[in-house]
Amino acid sequence: MGLSIWALLIYILIIISWVLIVKRNIGEAMIIGFIVTALFGGKDVLDLMWSGLKFGATHQVLFAAMSFVFMAYLIEKTGLINKLINILNSLVGRLPGGAGYVDTIASAIFGMISGSGSGNTATVGAITIPWMNKSGWKNETSATIAAGNAGMGISFPPNGSMFILLGAASVSAVVSESQLYVALLVAGLYTLIYRLLVVFIFVKRDKVKAVAPENILGIASSLKQGWTSLLIFLGIIIPVFVTIGPISELLSQPARIGEDGIGAISIIVWVPILISIIAIIVGWNTLPKSVNNWFKFLEGSISSFSVIGVILLFSFAASDVLKSLKLPEQLGALMDSFDLSAWVVALLIGVLIILVASPLTATATVTAIGAVAFSALVAVGIPPVVAAVTILVFASTEGASPPGGAPIFIASGISGIDPVKTFMPLVIYYVVPIGLIGWLIAIEVLPIPTL
Repeated sequence: MGLSIWALLIYILIIISWVLIVKRNIGEAMIIGFIVTALFGGKDVLDLMWSGLKFGATHQVLFAAMSFVFMAYLIEKTGLINKLINILNSLVGRLPGGAGYVDTIASAIFGMISGSGSGNTATVGAITIPWMNKSGWKNETSATIAAGNAGMGISFPPNGSMFILLGAASVSAVVSESQLYVALLVAGLYTLIYRLLVVFIFVKRDKVKAVAPENILGIASSLKQGWTSLLIFLGIIIPVFVTIGPISELLSQPARIGEDGIGAISIIVWVPILISIIAIIVGWNTLPKSVNNWFKFLEGSISSFSVIGVILLFSFAASDVLKSLKLPEQLGALMDSFDLSAWVVALLIGVLIILVASPLTATATVTAIGAVAFSALVAVGIPPVVAAVTILVFASTEGASPPGGAPIFIASGISGIDPVKTFMPLVIYYVVPIGLIGWLIAIEVLPIPTL
């Protein structure tokens, strides 16, 4: 094997060992992994480190990710997610097992906003798990659904894992932010449809009834109280429509904004900016009014900024170092020597990612093996956009993967049950099927847009 492949293996080993054996945080693991990887450059180590840090610090995805952290913080603190759930409740609460459907749909919505598996379960599950328990669901089934839905924070754009994958030089060279955003959205819809089917199966299996009428707001009342929360979706719709589709083509004409102008608009930069602005306007009454209170309010988000900032900076830097060490070329040569078909490689990559994602988060998994998995998939003829989406769908199983998935313990704690009771149902109903969806996307049985 080439030097860069050894560098990658050591890099992965350091990250996993530091998190699981030393039991320190992923941020520290990223810093150490970056330094050790750069040492493989020999006498060029300082140049590699400087080049990598410069690449990471100036990457627009770093700014976008920090913006999404603040956006998610605003959405939570202004209470907009609760209003959205009330509206969904009024729409589907009268269905047998409606709380399970609400948790699933709300998890998809919050996943598009937060991009966090654990945050997804904690925020949505705090409301829907007690509601499910009171409306005829078994407590272990409620926890299973909530933990199983956590992965929609990764299989729906935008999310931190997506940012990290885009930050890899081998990925960003052939996949644009807009391409990955739209393609991952379609893949996320596949996983959402499947999860709704799982809820339907649980409802029939456990004979769950509809929610009592007194616990449901009428659609008129829920919209009257929370219709403004729906405005946050303008923050997603506007950038997407401006950059993709017929509206984009119209605005790209020379007499209007022009192709260069439209091309300069980044979805992942403008989505969090617009949603944050809308959240501030809509939730103004819930926000601080004095300078001192604003400082306290902003102070609450610092810990999230520091963690994701360190992870992204050093993961981007390490990916640049590995590229400089010729990892894509050496990995491609190694995969060619195996002479395996695309479907076999996709299956092996899927199993590898799912196994790694079991003890680690999706962010740590994509950080550790995202770039190498991408290169391996592309090397056997899988289109770059498809390869990137496949990796993220595989990694989205992390929330439902026992025994290490944090959402499992969050959901079990809220539901008041032993987490072990959810392990087998999660593997059977979520981990394996979602992995299968990722594999079907990889071999293009389930189509996604690649333009």
